Amino acid sequence: MTTAFVLGGGGVLGAVEVGMLRALLERGIAPDLVLGTSIGALNGAMVARDPSLGVIEKLTELWKGAGSSGHEVYGDSPLRTVRRAVSTGTHLWSSKPLHQALLDEFGDLTFEELPVRFQVCAASIERSAEHWFTSGPLVEAVVASAAVPGLLPPAKVGDEHYLDGGIVNSIPLGRAVQLGASRVFVLQVGRIDRPLTVPKRPWEVARVSFEIARRHRFIRELEELPAGVEAHVLPARGTSGRDDSLLGTRDFSGVQQRIDETYAASVAYLDDHLGPVSASGT
Repeated sequence: MTTAFVLGGGGVLGAVEVGMLRALLERGIAPDLVLGTSIGALNGAMVARDPSLGVIEKLTELWKGAGSSGHEVYGDSPLRTVRRAVSTGTHLWSSKPLHQALLDEFGDLTFEELPVRFQVCAASIERSAEHWFTSGPLVEAVVASAAVPGLLPPAKVGDEHYLDGGIVNSIPLGRAVQLGASRVFVLQVGRIDRPLTVPKRPWEVARVSFEIARRHRFIRELEELPAGVEAHVLPARGTSGRDDSLLGTRDFSGVQQRIDETYAASVAYLDDHLGPVSASGT
C-alpha cells in the first residue's frame, strides 16, 4: 500500500492541517508520498522532512510564531502596503520576508535530500500550465506555490514566473493517484464544505469565481477515483468565511484553537472510518 498525504491551499486556514497531521502521525500513519499546494506546500515540506510526531511541535511553533509577528512574514505596515499596491499595480505585500523565513527554516535543502517523496504545485504564467516542482531547491518551490495573486508578486524560478498553485490544482488528489497512491489522506482547510451564494458586490464575484475554480476539479477527481484507491477527506474545524477577507488573511489569533478542534475532529473521523486504535497501535 502506498500512502499519500495531499495538503491543499488556504493561507491562514492552513493551521488546521497541523491538527490533521497530528491525528495521522499519532495513529502511526506515515506518508510514502506528500503533495502540497500553496500553504500546503509549506506544511508538506515540514512533514516530508520529518514524518514523525516531532514535526507537530515544530509546525505549531511556526504557526504561533507567525501569529505573533505576522506583519513581518506576510506584509508590512498598512501605509507601506498601500504604497506598494500603487507603485506595482500587482500586489500588496513583499515576498522577501516569507522567502527569508523559509531560508531560515530549510536553508539550501533540496527535494532529493528529503526522506519522503515530495512534490509542490505552482501555476506557470508563461506556459499557462500546472507545474510540479520535484527536484532542486525546496524554498524556491514553496515560495512559487504560495504566490497568491494580488497579495504577493509572481515568483521567478529559472526563466519562468509562477503564481499560487491553487489556481490550477488546489487539492491535488488526482496527482496522488497518478503517482501510484492506493490510500490518500486529504488535508484540506474547510472551504470545500461551505455553500457558495450568488455574489452581490464586485469583489465577491472574484472570490466566488476563484472558489468555483478551486473546488470543481477536486470534486470531480474525488468522484472519479479508480477502483482500489481509498481516499479520506479529513474534517477541518474552527474556520469561517471571514478568514477569506483581506484582514482575515493576516489574522493568526485562532491558530491554536483551530489546530486543537481539527485534531479532535480528525481523531473521531479516523476512529469511525479505520477503527479505534488498539493498545499495540493501528
